[in-house]
Amino acid sequence: MARDMSDKDILKMEIDQLQKEVKTAREPVSKTAKELCDFVETQSAEDPLIKGVPEDKNPFKEKGGCIIT
Repeated sequence: MARDMSDKDILKMEIDQLQKEVKTAREPVSKTAKELCDFVETQSAEDPLIKGVPEDKNPFKEKGGCIIT
């Protein structure tokens, strides 16, 4: 795509992108990291990877074994 465009068109696209990026609202990492940690801690009680899945609700539990006689 860039081969079909002139240098002027490419520079215009770059300027447009930079103008969009300047308008993007930014938050300090110190604030967002704390919010992320708080969210993870509040959701951890319901997280099946941390808490585990009850045997009666586990869809991947083996239903039975193989018996060879």
